[in-house]
Amino acid sequence: MTVDSTEAPTGRIFDIKKFAVHDGPGIRTTVFCKGCPLRCIWCHNPESLETTAELAISPDKCIGCGACVEACPAGALRIDEQGICECNRDLCTRCGKCAAGCFSGALEMIGREVTVEDVMAEVRKDAPFYKTSGGGVTISGGEPLIQGEFVTALLRQCRSEGFHTALDTSGHVPWETLTAAAAHADLVLYDLKHVDPGAHEKHTGASNDLIIDNLRRLGGCGVDIEIRMPIVPGLNDSARDIDAAGQFIRSLDNVVAVRLLAYHRLAAAKYARLGRDDPSRDIDPPDKDHIKQIAERLSGFSLTVFTEQG
Repeated sequence: MTVDSTEAPTGRIFDIKKFAVHDGPGIRTTVFCKGCPLRCIWCHNPESLETTAELAISPDKCIGCGACVEACPAGALRIDEQGICECNRDLCTRCGKCAAGCFSGALEMIGREVTVEDVMAEVRKDAPFYKTSGGGVTISGGEPLIQGEFVTALLRQCRSEGFHTALDTSGHVPWETLTAAAAHADLVLYDLKHVDPGAHEKHTGASNDLIIDNLRRLGGCGVDIEIRMPIVPGLNDSARDIDAAGQFIRSLDNVVAVRLLAYHRLAAAKYARLGRDDPSRDIDPPDKDHIKQIAERLSGFSLTVFTEQG
């Protein structure tokens, strides 16, 4: 069943991950959308933050040929003393001509415009794996609901073709946008970063008022909710933080599980490729014993808790 591209909205994504096993039940295809209203210190997908396409540079792949310099109409690129491509990002217009002219694959534009049918063509390829594993399709980001119309249309199409659907969201979006998309989701993976408003704003750049309110309201809509909690040492992992989270989650309806996501440093290389400083560079990942202790503490609130170690 194809989608009428003349009516369906388009969206901007930066990846479609096949055989994903951490984004909902079974084997899944996860679609990563560009753009996020939050700026979490521990963000592990920095390429998702901006809505527009952006240039990523892999110095280890650069052969110093200078083709990118010749292709750039803005004069934003040069070959440095080590023979490696360097970008003045203040001059870069993100036109993508440099990446198109790069012979070695050192330059890549992150983010592309797609239709619902473009995504569905990839999703359908993995349909046999969904059937055998109880998997399906997960829409993630960034914050996918920045592109609410596109995401809702994509979830609707997936469900119409019989695929299990999951929506991964921070909840920092208008209620109308969240509920429109959630109506076509079998599972909502809802990020709960911090229940304290002041700490949440300090570490993510935004208050959690809307997030908390939306989560309470979503619990009454009948859709299954999995709470996903990043565990970041020194930021949200104290006994007080965990107890406050446990008490809040226990008060919600339709929460089927809580999943602890241990902070890791795998995003460091991504920040470097994008020419950005890593705001979490001084944070050490939690050890397995600490994550286990947090899981046990949350389980004491009659919650089903799972853990994932980076």
